[in-house]
Amino acid sequence: MTRLIPRSERVAWIAVPIVLVIVLVVFLSIGSLGAPRAELERINVAEVLAVTDPATTYGDAEIEIVGWYASRAGDCEAPPDEPIAVTWLDRTCPLRLLLAEQPATGAAQVALEEIGLRLAAPSGEPFPPRSEPGGWHLMLEPLIVTGHFDDPASADCAPSRTARCRATFVVTEVDGLVH
Repeated sequence: MTRLIPRSERVAWIAVPIVLVIVLVVFLSIGSLGAPRAELERINVAEVLAVTDPATTYGDAEIEIVGWYASRAGDCEAPPDEPIAVTWLDRTCPLRLLLAEQPATGAAQVALEEIGLRLAAPSGEPFPPRSEPGGWHLMLEPLIVTGHFDDPASADCAPSRTARCRATFVVTEVDGLVH
């Protein structure tokens, strides 16, 4: 013997999912209004490199930049006029860069410096570990790098390199997942 479901109960079983879908659509519509919050916006390396002076454009505000990470350690060449006792921000080697596109493994240091955004950190800790002791280090995916320009330590750089130090992106965190 089959039991018939009363009409009011059938209406409730149909109405509840419809109401939930309507509420979901309303919340998604409200949430998509306006521009994203500034702290959620990510900037591509190409946008930063297109700016003449990133220290002036972005100031010392913490931002997120997305790009391809490349590092040279053992085969990095410091300029001959670089003093031995330079600050962490003024140091040329190890060379750490963020690039708009994944670089070729045979690219020269000078070519990379022309197309990349210099990275530095006081302790060097936030950077990805090297897979091999010397030579190239490339990541297989773009990274999200959090940090700032115009670090106060740029005042300690050599006068001829103060602008370069101000334009170096000082990294506080590296995230390997672009989500």
